[in-house]
Amino acid sequence: MPVNYVVQAQVVDLRTDTPKATDRFYVDTNAWFWTVYARLGLSPNPPNPNRVSIYPAYLKAALAAASELKWSGLSLSELAHQIERTEFEIYRQTSPGLGLTERQLKEFRHNFPAERQRVAQEVEIAWQAVESLGKPLDKPVTIDGPETSAALQELKTRALDGYDVFALRTATASSIMQIVSDDGDFCVVPGIIFFTANRSVVTAAQAQGRLLVR
Repeated sequence: MPVNYVVQAQVVDLRTDTPKATDRFYVDTNAWFWTVYARLGLSPNPPNPNRVSIYPAYLKAALAAASELKWSGLSLSELAHQIERTEFEIYRQTSPGLGLTERQLKEFRHNFPAERQRVAQEVEIAWQAVESLGKPLDKPVTIDGPETSAALQELKTRALDGYDVFALRTATASSIMQIVSDDGDFCVVPGIIFFTANRSVVTAAQAQGRLLVR
């Protein structure tokens, strides 16, 4: 069934938006993944081609406009997971990997040292690209006991997953309120400007009077 988004953020359709020098974006992991992971086209289950082209193009335009692109160390963990999963899917299409099932990711991680080295190299290359394109957040959040409790309260009040809560809190701690992501969950957060090409979110935002045209 379609997602019933109750839009509280201001939403910008980045397919038609022009970045500005004054923009300071927190870039979510999915946009980084589609921009910096070179072997994505080899995946047997590639993402929507529009996403793979739209988000990298927008980040490129942002850099050309002298916008700031910010990343959090939290993105490394999710990016590494996405790359490993994709490398596993690629390997399963080769002769040595045909016997592996989709549930055997741990066997892939531990039993095939050459492939593990490839995964580590791809993660390192991708992360070096993230570091070259963006800058770390000015005030990274320490995920200690109080911060974890605060994140739990956010989970109880907003329809976000655990990763999104920490990503949002780290961004806003550095006074960055512009989020670039394809993840529609961010649209439920008041006070932010959500830059996305997610058609369901853009449609909902337009219907609910939350679409911002700059």
